[in-house]
Amino acid sequence: MALRYPMAMSLTKGHKVTKNMSKPRHSRRHGRLTKHPKFVCDLIREVCGFAPYERRHGAAQGARGQTPPRFIKKQVGMPVSAKRKCEELSNRRSGRHVESGSPCQ
Repeated sequence: MALRYPMAMSLTKGHKVTKNMSKPRHSRRHGRLTKHPKFVCDLIREVCGFAPYERRHGAAQGARGQTPPRFIKKQVGMPVSAKRKCEELSNRRSGRHVESGSPCQ
């Protein structure tokens, strides 16, 4: 390891070394959607279709084409999950199914 500066001075004086750059841990990718689970989610969605509360999502849309997540929150349980579910349903309805970063719910 080489010295960062030619002289050790100021408040951080001492044995100056360059830091080792460690790669991100495997635990950082927890919850990320990969190819096989995405395939399984899409297959289940294709075979089973939408749940009744997901079908009502289209009917409850307002003039702007958005549903308040509070209707879905009652079924899903958490506000963040409800917001994600709303976004997923609106993407699927409009035909532009995008790969999300989280597993299907």
